[in-house]
This record gives sequence, structure tokens and C-alpha cells, in this order.
Amino acid sequence: MDKRSKIIIGLFFAVFLGIIITEIVKPRPLNWRPSYTQTDKIPFGCHILFKELGTLFPDSEIETVEESVYDFIYNLPEDYATSNYMLINGHVSLDQQETNKLLEYVAKGNTVFLAANSFSYFLADTLNITVESDYGLQEDTVKVSLTHPKFKKPFYFSRGYDKSHFTSVDTANTTVLGYVDYKTEDYLDVNKHNEHHEVNFIKTTFGKGAFYINTIPQAYTNYYLKQGNKDYIAQTFSYLKDDKLYWDNFKKAGRKVVSSPLRFVLNEEALKWAYYLVVSGLLLFMIFKAKREQRIIPIITPKENTSVSFARTVGALYYQNKDYTNLIQKKLNYFLAHLRSRYFMDTTVLDHKSIMVLSGKSGKSKEEIKELIDYINYLNKKTMHSEDDLVALNKKLTAFKQ
Repeated sequence: MDKRSKIIIGLFFAVFLGIIITEIVKPRPLNWRPSYTQTDKIPFGCHILFKELGTLFPDSEIETVEESVYDFIYNLPEDYATSNYMLINGHVSLDQQETNKLLEYVAKGNTVFLAANSFSYFLADTLNITVESDYGLQEDTVKVSLTHPKFKKPFYFSRGYDKSHFTSVDTANTTVLGYVDYKTEDYLDVNKHNEHHEVNFIKTTFGKGAFYINTIPQAYTNYYLKQGNKDYIAQTFSYLKDDKLYWDNFKKAGRKVVSSPLRFVLNEEALKWAYYLVVSGLLLFMIFKAKREQRIIPIITPKENTSVSFARTVGALYYQNKDYTNLIQKKLNYFLAHLRSRYFMDTTVLDHKSIMVLSGKSGKSKEEIKELIDYINYLNKKTMHSEDDLVALNKKLTAFKQ
């Protein structure tokens, strides 16, 4: 790789690294998603409110509800004391069974505080209330006030509120506790605005208890608490008794729901940790097994020693051509080389001394060695050899090597 290519690659990685660092250190955009959960610190979460409930209700025990309305009320003991149930969300969705349980709960003398822009049909139909919203092209500031003579200060909300209000209520069982004032555009005259003075906070009795319903759930979020509207929350909560307070953390837009097929396992504490333990154990097993397991060693077939086969082939060739002299000479050379390498003998002259040395080193009798040496000398003196000479020599050499 030349120098120019290295510089280009270096610049590319520098720019890539710069982009990553910029993405990491740049401030995250503010999340305006409505959540209403007790843990979310985003503008429309309820972290501050939940933390301050102990201050707003110093004489009340506060308990968080992490299950559906139906399951919670169904599991309450028969002789439970009166209490307050607080639901704050953009939309309070209750099915028919949940609605019946909630109505049963209120009818026994308990109180439900609802803050939402809209409500499910079953609850609204039973309480005979209707809620509507005036959506505009622009977000305008709305003024909110309470009807109690001690609460004269108005409050203003400028962001996130969709101008929800009551258009009809059950006048026989309902008391108006607050109003909202806002303007809407006149689409026939762009310079003209329509003034509205609508009900946004009511008390509706049901049986021995009551519903307190507010159409501005945004007022109870972190954003407006930091804007200085905490007095509005305190004043609307002042209608509740100092009974035990149940804070609903289930009917929330920002509630984290496990969509995995393992949601039942992950929602149960014991099963969740057992699942994590099994997965961790399998991962550790795979890691350590992979490190201990040797890769497959290929089988290498040793090279075949073909010298014997070659010698046999050459010998067969000489034998077929009836070149007995050449074949005898090669067998003698091979045998003498064997004597030199095995017994360290001088085979230049094969005489009586050679017979004595070879007999001593090989363990063969002198007569057998003398017969072999004499036959070798006999063959060396002959110029032409026959097949019988070759056969006789082969027998003697074979007998010596046995």
C-alpha cells in the first residue's frame, strides 16, 4: 500500500471517528412524549408528582398499583377501609369489567381521582358525561380556574393541552369545580377568535363515593410542576380525603410492556432470574468448551516406501530378460553393502579372515559362512551365469538372513 492510500484511509477513519464522537457527546433532543409514569423524568412524566405525594398527603399511606383496575379491586379484602384511587393518563381506557369493578369500588364510599383528556365509553356512559377537544392549528395558552371561593388564582397552560372539556354532565349528581378559558380560530375571519368558557373539573357522586374528574392531565406532569403550577395540583387534590392513596401505574401511556413471547417468564421475578441464569450458563459453557476443544487434526497418510517394490520390479525385469549375470551382480552388491552396514566388515577381499569375522558377528557356523563365501567367490569368477546359479545364490542368502 502506497503512502497516498494510507493517508486517504487515515482521513476516512478520522472522519468516521469524529462522527461517532459527535453523536455521543451531542445533547439528546427533549422527549415530549406523554408518559405519566412515576419513573419518567421527561416533561410529560409524573416523577416529581409521585415523589411529592407524601408532602401533599402527609397523613395518607401511598401504595403503587402495578396491575389492572379489575385485578387490583378484585384482590382487595372484604373489610378494607375507604381509600382514594388516582388515575392520571392521556386516555383512561377501561373495559366493561374494569368499569364495573371501579363503580363498585366507588359505590362503597371510596374516591377515584381521574385526570385524562378522554375516557372509555363504558365509564362515560354510566356517569352520563361527554368530553370533547378543540384542536387548533396553533398551541394557545389556556386559563384554568377553580370555583371554590378560596381558590381565586388562575393558572395558565401553554403546551401539550388539547383543550379538552366537558360538553355535558349529569346535573343531578355533578358539581362543577373548575373551568377552562381558551380561544379558537374563526375560519371565516382569520382576524377573529371565538372565546370559550368550558367546564374542565367536576365531582360526580356515585353510591356512597365520588369521582373527581379533570380534563387536564398535563397539569400534573413534571413540565408544569417546574413552571410553578404546583398550587393547582394541591388545590385539586384538596378535595380528596386523608385516606389511603392508591397511585395507578398500570394505565399509563409510557408503561413499558414486554412484547417478547417470554413476557410471562420475564414478569415473574423468580422465573426471570432462573432464565437469566440458564442463558448465562449456556454462554459460559459455549465459551469455555470452544476454548478447550481442539480443532480437528487432519489424518496425514505417511508416504509409502516404494524402494522394495521398485527393487522387485527391477529384479523381475532382469529375470524376464534372462540377464542372470547382471541380476546376480546386483544381489551380491546389495548383500555386501548389508555386511558393511550391519557388521562393519571390509568386503574388499572375501577370504578366511572374512569368514571368521562374519561367523563371529552373525552367530552362524563357520561351515555355513565358508560355504556362502566360497559360492560368492565362485560366482565372481564366472563371466556367464545361469538361472540355477541365481536360484542357488538366493537360497543361500535367504538362509543366512534367517
